[in-house]
Amino acid sequence: MKRSRPAISPITRRILVVNTLALLILAAGLLYLGEYRKGLIASDLASLNGQARLFAAALGESAVTYGGNGRNQAGRQYLAKEAVRRVVRRLVETIGVRARLFDDGGVLLADSRTLMDGGGMVQTETLPPAEEKSGGGFFADLLNLYDRLTSDDDLPLYSENPNQKAADYKEALRALGGEETKVVRADGMGGLVLSAAVPVQRYKQVLGALMLTKGGGDIEAALLEVRLSILAVFGVALAVTVLLSIYLAGTIARPLHKLAAAAEHIRQSHGRADAIPPMEGRNDEIGNLAASLRDMTEALWQRMDAIESFAADVAHEIKNPLTSLQSAVETAVKIKDPERQRKLMAIIADDVARLNRLISDISDASRLDAELSRAETEAVNLGEMLATIADIFNTRGRAGIAPIKVESDGGLIVMAIGGRLSQVFANLIENALSFSPPGGTVSIRAREDGDDGGIITVTIDDDGPGIVEGKEEAIFERFYTERPLGEKFGTHSGLGLSISRQVVETLGGSITAENRKSAESDAVAGARFRVRLPAA
Repeated sequence: MKRSRPAISPITRRILVVNTLALLILAAGLLYLGEYRKGLIASDLASLNGQARLFAAALGESAVTYGGNGRNQAGRQYLAKEAVRRVVRRLVETIGVRARLFDDGGVLLADSRTLMDGGGMVQTETLPPAEEKSGGGFFADLLNLYDRLTSDDDLPLYSENPNQKAADYKEALRALGGEETKVVRADGMGGLVLSAAVPVQRYKQVLGALMLTKGGGDIEAALLEVRLSILAVFGVALAVTVLLSIYLAGTIARPLHKLAAAAEHIRQSHGRADAIPPMEGRNDEIGNLAASLRDMTEALWQRMDAIESFAADVAHEIKNPLTSLQSAVETAVKIKDPERQRKLMAIIADDVARLNRLISDISDASRLDAELSRAETEAVNLGEMLATIADIFNTRGRAGIAPIKVESDGGLIVMAIGGRLSQVFANLIENALSFSPPGGTVSIRAREDGDDGGIITVTIDDDGPGIVEGKEEAIFERFYTERPLGEKFGTHSGLGLSISRQVVETLGGSITAENRKSAESDAVAGARFRVRLPAA
């Protein structure tokens, strides 16, 4: 089934999400300017308090009179109502704050936002400049919402009665008690109201309380400016992050997709095609993956070739005894001579035994790959294994053959599959014994090669006729047989040496064959099989 490719690679999505999420968390932290906001509020309150002191001092010097103030307190200092109203208006008209003056009884004497004349009382309101847009736009509204969600302030709500008095404001009450006080309130619309109240005194006598208030627009504007600057930097960083993430994802996702498509092409194709794209030039894990896939593909093709060749060889080898068996059976049915029938039955029995032996060896060879891939290696003492195998053969004995000699250095340990490695040496020893003439000897020598370091070499020598010239490699091919003269045909399947080489090479070693030369002449003195294995 052909797999569909999504419009956006899942790897690309994950890289984008991870990179942008980290950036978003950082931006959210930067936009939370709680301490900066508190600093601005404290600065504005300090400035407001300083202005209130100056105004209170001015009022104490210029707007005080003596005499009764309606309560029959002749000779007492008090704030002149008309004078303080004019002074308050003049003082605050250039600084953009609201001033309210309460007398020592808490009654409102003057409000810079209220005009009082004979016609009544008119409240004024300072309008923002014409070019300013109300609300500050979408980003301002969004940031104000964010500010309300993240704010940890629990501010009292500012409210204003129609008939104001000092008791409505705690800072004004404290100022009447001679204490300077600063308060921050919420205006109910996401803004702030800052106020500072100071006593108006003359010669230590508290004549009233002056309360200056202002909105937090300047603070919000400063915060908005900083946040917009942060957002601008964040936008650039986000764009760079997204572009780099797409580039990074492309360097990972695109080649992986190519490799996946190539693997899918190989799976669906019916011919041998080198479809893995060459990426060995990439000095990274993807280049290594591409090289491994190419090697794996080549190994798979080699394995398939081996399976096809093995199947052809098996069919060929089984066909010979089957043909002989079929011919013998057909002939036995037709003839009546008991002696000839007996000979034909002996041939049939030999062919059946040959088939049984051949099928057993083929089954063993076919299981070998799976067994070698699953089996765990273990530490094997090679000297002890060779001595045990030699004792088994010596116990069986063979007419005219001297006992097998084993020479071994101590401490020859290899990592191997014990059962299969013992099968290798048993095959080689059996092969050497079968070719050794009467009176011949088979000798085994195991040692660690100092030149190669960490390589153990085992040699198995016999006194037989040796190996046919040029067949030193051919004898390791499957079903190749070259048996001594006089041996009964069909007693060997030709798989023993092939299995031995496969086992040794799986263990990281090698096996070779050569002829030994006589010391006196250049004549062949016998065959030598050399097995080399890495030491543990």
